[in-house]
Amino acid sequence: MLTDTAIELRSSAPSLVLRLVKWVMARTTPVFPHTAEGFHQRMAGRPLPADAPTPVAFTRDFLVGGWEAAGHPVVTIHPKSGPATWHMLYFHGGGFVQPMFKVHWPLVGAMVKHCGISVTVPLYPVVPEAPHSEQDAVADAAFATLAEHHDPAKIILNGDSAGAHMALALALRLAKAGAAMPGKLALFAPWLDLTLADPEIAAVEPHDLMLKIGTLRACGEMVAGGRDPASAEVSPLYASAEELAALPPTRIWTGRHDIFIVDSRTFVGKLRAAGVDAKLYEYEAAPHVFMAITPTREAKDVFGLLSDFLAA
Repeated sequence: MLTDTAIELRSSAPSLVLRLVKWVMARTTPVFPHTAEGFHQRMAGRPLPADAPTPVAFTRDFLVGGWEAAGHPVVTIHPKSGPATWHMLYFHGGGFVQPMFKVHWPLVGAMVKHCGISVTVPLYPVVPEAPHSEQDAVADAAFATLAEHHDPAKIILNGDSAGAHMALALALRLAKAGAAMPGKLALFAPWLDLTLADPEIAAVEPHDLMLKIGTLRACGEMVAGGRDPASAEVSPLYASAEELAALPPTRIWTGRHDIFIVDSRTFVGKLRAAGVDAKLYEYEAAPHVFMAITPTREAKDVFGLLSDFLAA
């Protein structure tokens, strides 16, 4: 355990399954190119990305329904027993520029199964084919619809990577508007600063199999559009203490072989300083969004902590 009570080391060494998966990852074409030039080349003139379809098995294991938010598809998954007490609004990651990956669906299914919750997944449009503002519009509309049919105090916002950024940004917009707030906030490996300005990130980069600083900065500039990537509007790491103070209880999970770990540590400190009930859970040698590797000991620990968080 770490001495700072805001941060807890949950795994001091990677599990065998996680080590095997990392070995395979190191020999597989990365989701994002490892250079800014490669990122721009891949994005130039690409076919319109398509979301991975909901697994057929979900219709057997869960209650699955579809609807729309701001003109875009949304999928809601309930336990087989019906709508749960807690309802999660989950935003998938992908740097704001990638659609729902196939690996995201097992993560969603695992949370429904292990945590006994309902989960709603907006299939939002991606940059640059759509502006970031359109993603925000989908997030706002999805939450508004859920809040009409479910007690907002029993809604938890969640997401991974860029999706965690979307969940956090939504909570900050709701607070600024004086709207009903979600009861809790969960962030999986959040992308908090699109500029990756902290020099300590460079020390983690060689260990990160997926993410590279130059690539993410190029992606961040594309997502920001005409906005300042270092502004609080675009990078919630820089939100004011007053804005942060309005957030609900928050939990963050990040691996130590993830370059976002540095900003996660900074952010949890800012949340605590603003009076928010916040905690960061770290996992030694775990890669970016490791909880999507659902069979691992580490992922199961995340689901257990998430269940405890909802039960508290």
